[in-house]
Amino acid sequence: MSPRIELYYWPTIQGRGEFVRLALEEAGAHYVDVARTKGGMAAMMRFLEGREPGARPLAPPFVKVGRLVVSQTANILGYLAPRLGLVAEAEAQRVEACQIQLTIADLVAEVHDTHHPIASSLYYEDQKKEARRRAAILVAERLPRYLGWLEDVLERNVRGNGWLVGRTCSYVDLSAFQVLAGLRYAFPNATARLERRIPRLVALHDAVAARPRIAVYLASGRRLPFNEQGIFRHYPELDARPAQRRAVKER
Repeated sequence: MSPRIELYYWPTIQGRGEFVRLALEEAGAHYVDVARTKGGMAAMMRFLEGREPGARPLAPPFVKVGRLVVSQTANILGYLAPRLGLVAEAEAQRVEACQIQLTIADLVAEVHDTHHPIASSLYYEDQKKEARRRAAILVAERLPRYLGWLEDVLERNVRGNGWLVGRTCSYVDLSAFQVLAGLRYAFPNATARLERRIPRLVALHDAVAARPRIAVYLASGRRLPFNEQGIFRHYPELDARPAQRRAVKER
């Protein structure tokens, strides 16, 4: 039997840990979300404070498989995916999947920085003016670029049956689903406008949501709701409509 996978991440938010959760759920993996168990937060902090043997992660998420500790979302997925059957064995496809996941990580970082453009140590309320300016640029320039790129990857994968890499669903498809789901929550107005230009990505989102294990997970209590403590946060003033964005720019 495969060893149990221990996932360590903050217990009240989806955040970056959700990209790993989705892969584990899709694979039907034997895992425990440690920080959501009794004593789990203390166990996670022992790793973060360097009081456990092995590699010391800087921040969650990280996973422990046997004695091995692996951190950084893209690195975790790159390690787990071959073992979970969520990426092809061919080296070219594994490398392509990795570069897509790293690009998604860049997008996630930019989304985070819309509500914390100055510093993560400051509250959103302390940087609202800067956040509005940063979000306007994200919506007008960066989201079309990132989502348009994913749409192009889907179009180029002519034998992919609607998936990003290869002919079957892989971990990067699950991550693309999470990105679009998060953007629909955080920027519903902007995302609705953009979705007219990315029909393949929308179809991928719907295909992932309909996969049997993912559908069960999404309907369960294991799927935490989006909220204003995670990466994808809905602040209406940041989801400005075009006229509002022009007003922000003019000021």
